Amino acid sequence: MVAPLPARSPSPSPSYGRLSCAVETTLDIIDGRWKVLILRELFAETKRFAQLQRSLPGVTQKMLTQQLRELEADGIVRRQVYAEVPPKVEYSITPLGESLWPVLQAMHDWGMRYKEMQLAESIAHPSEPDSA
Repeated sequence: MVAPLPARSPSPSPSYGRLSCAVETTLDIIDGRWKVLILRELFAETKRFAQLQRSLPGVTQKMLTQQLRELEADGIVRRQVYAEVPPKVEYSITPLGESLWPVLQAMHDWGMRYKEMQLAESIAHPSEPDSA
């Protein structure tokens, strides 16, 4: 069972910075158009840069590099460089990154329930044609 979120306070305490909220901290780490999708790929298996780029249609090399660097700096992703010619670089999830799995799974589950609710609502109350 998932623990409930703490009760919302009417206003944040002035003694804490913006990242005092644990949810905001988590969102700061995984925020980015591609980060969650990168994590999805790396939860499945260790991948090289080109493999990641192929598995994420639409991501540019620059954006993928930036998002991977941020995840690496945050300790979520590990970058392993092998002394080979040409250089071989692999990306994998760190133990800290693995701890995000239940968070992402909970987000997935919530998203599925939301989509089901939206579908049920659209079936129960189909939009009426505009009367002209």
